[in-house]
Amino acid sequence: MLRSTKDLENYTISATDGEIGHVKDLYFDDDSWVVRYLVVDTGPWLSSRLVLISPISVRQVDTLEESLSVALTKERVKNSPGIDTDKPVSRQKEEQTLGYYGYPYYWGSTGLWDGGLYPYAMDPAFTGYGLERMDRVAREREDAANLRAEQARHRNDDPHLRSCNAVKGYHIVATDGEIGHVAGYLIDDETWAVRYLVVDTSNWWVGHKMLVAPEWITGVHWSNETVSVGLTRASMQAAPHYDPSVVWSRELDQNLYGHYGRSRYWADSDILETSK
Repeated sequence: MLRSTKDLENYTISATDGEIGHVKDLYFDDDSWVVRYLVVDTGPWLSSRLVLISPISVRQVDTLEESLSVALTKERVKNSPGIDTDKPVSRQKEEQTLGYYGYPYYWGSTGLWDGGLYPYAMDPAFTGYGLERMDRVAREREDAANLRAEQARHRNDDPHLRSCNAVKGYHIVATDGEIGHVAGYLIDDETWAVRYLVVDTSNWWVGHKMLVAPEWITGVHWSNETVSVGLTRASMQAAPHYDPSVVWSRELDQNLYGHYGRSRYWADSDILETSK
């Protein structure tokens, strides 16, 4: 299911033995467009210390309670490395954080999460959500094991982590001119992939919001705070509008990708499943 980062940023993080805090920000990887960490404000429990929680730890997303359940104890989080959000997250900081939790590195692989699609499968202690997923997870673990050597080759690579909050407000530039700014993101709550950037075009069309998929982006320019897309202003103006009050569906995915004539990111089985 796709969820707005605007909603997720207020979610409570629930450990196995109590609440940890709430989501303050999300860091995404601008190379593969996947959320790699939740920035969690621990509140009065830990003097509002900020910590990084990987989606690898997440076991359940509860919309009604607005909470994320993680397979961690409060004590485990209490002793975890802290984070200074005024500084970029270095590869060394990532290694320190992932190593502390005993998680493998996600970089240096071909999939979203070390050769697989789902972050929870990277947790060595993972026991599954049910028998129906165990075969898939076993295959992903086997594939991931074949990529360990490749990880070592990328240890010194520069990370591509960006704050979702920091990128909000970046100007969207079409092939023939500016058209709006980044107002938010839609995240797949199973894979934690960034599926869409929400674009606010209110400077051109009052109340008009649209979605741009990462694969249509041709460049993110941190120096002048712009995002370039390989789409014309006219095609974007004629695209289906985005209504935040409506749950985004596969049918809406099909309409949007069909409008631009772009290859879809989902499998045929997803369409069959949602049509039942």
